Amino acid sequence: MFIANPSPKPAVFRVLGLLTTLLGLALSGQAQESKKPPTFYRTPKSYSTTRDPDLPKYARHAPDTGWDAIKEAAWLDLGLDYRFRYEYRDDDIRRTKAGLDEPLLHRTRAYAGIHDLLDPFRFAVEMQDSRRYNSNYDRDTRDVNEFEIIRLYGELYFDSILGSDALGNARPLSLRYGIHNFEFLDRRLIGNNQWRNTANTFQGFQGTIGQETNDWQVDLLAVQPLNRSKYGWDRPVEQQWMYGAIGHWRRWSDVVTLEPFYLALNQSAHGAVAERLVHSPGLRGYGVISGTGFDYDFDLVYQFGRSGASAMRAYGGNVEMGYTFDQSWKPRLSLFYGYASGDRNPKDKQDNRFEKFFGFGRPWSANDYINFENISTPKLRLEVTPNKKLRMDIGYSWYWLASNTDRFSAANNARDKTGRSGGFVGHEVDMRARYQLNTKVEAIVGFAHFTPGNFIANTVRPQGTDFAYLEISINAF
Repeated sequence: MFIANPSPKPAVFRVLGLLTTLLGLALSGQAQESKKPPTFYRTPKSYSTTRDPDLPKYARHAPDTGWDAIKEAAWLDLGLDYRFRYEYRDDDIRRTKAGLDEPLLHRTRAYAGIHDLLDPFRFAVEMQDSRRYNSNYDRDTRDVNEFEIIRLYGELYFDSILGSDALGNARPLSLRYGIHNFEFLDRRLIGNNQWRNTANTFQGFQGTIGQETNDWQVDLLAVQPLNRSKYGWDRPVEQQWMYGAIGHWRRWSDVVTLEPFYLALNQSAHGAVAERLVHSPGLRGYGVISGTGFDYDFDLVYQFGRSGASAMRAYGGNVEMGYTFDQSWKPRLSLFYGYASGDRNPKDKQDNRFEKFFGFGRPWSANDYINFENISTPKLRLEVTPNKKLRMDIGYSWYWLASNTDRFSAANNARDKTGRSGGFVGHEVDMRARYQLNTKVEAIVGFAHFTPGNFIANTVRPQGTDFAYLEISINAF
């Protein structure tokens, strides 16, 4: 990890040193894969909706790290990961001024977890260091969050207290309290935001009945989001709580996995922020159509409650249909449509703006321009896998405001309350290639061009934007 506020030259040496260390670890032997148990879980085929697992992707069980010194420590999980990204952003509409910016983003993560050794007590801690250099703009908490704990919890874990399912998988009970770095459903409402340089984190209680391999599972949440601080410790937003009950029904997972859920956001009034209570029941489902190449994913959400002095009624959701061709490159063509309502009339006594909770924006826009509120967007995407190491995709998106009189939050809350600026936000083409050099090193290159519509041209600026990036991720184990 890096030292706070370093000078540019030492920072370069530290980065090179870390790269050298991690590359050495990455090239020194391969981890042994454990035999996978039978499972009801099926991975969704929809674009960018697979959740980060409870054990982070970059972490390994100690016997699988390849280190002889800890090969007998089956009770220990370890992870060390570094990611570097160079970005080329020309006329980013999220910036108040047009111009070229070429930031260098660094993210380092470390994880340690203890299980089985002291059961039923378990423990996990994860640190993340996020930094940005070479930018023309002020540092913000999207990119900078130095030396931060993003996971720190104690857990009571009861392995088989609730019996087992039809495949013989134990149905455990887990009770956790502390700082959490998790994501649920299709990540559009609750995500840890892997693309962004900093993470969404929460503090509070998480309870789980069952596990991912089971035919059914329930997750229960009572947490506060953490307010990110660039250089200090993150603190809970004391005036805000999120509650959740998320079900997973996998008995029919060869055809459909159903995830009914209820989320609530309770925000007390503070400063210029109004009191807000949002109830958000919904249903997510995904699966495949047997005997064909078709797959599907849908998410329907209804919201009601109070927003300040106004009643709150909103709705949103998305649907994706995909088809995988029976070809060697496994091309998958998909059509997506997403919608989230906006406030129709700023003068009435009803708030129709969809509450986006704590999801992430990357699947909505490769430029990261779109949030899950006041948006209507169809998308077309093609994904191909030429070989086991290379994956590529290209997509085209169109964006409209659901309400021409509500805000567009990604562009500094641009808004025309008269609606005269129109509702067409713009359209975007994006492409990406991911190459897995080996099991521990991945390189990604991407490009996106955004062409503004009448709303952006009238409220922000008329020129198009270009975004290109190179990303290198190195996993120590």
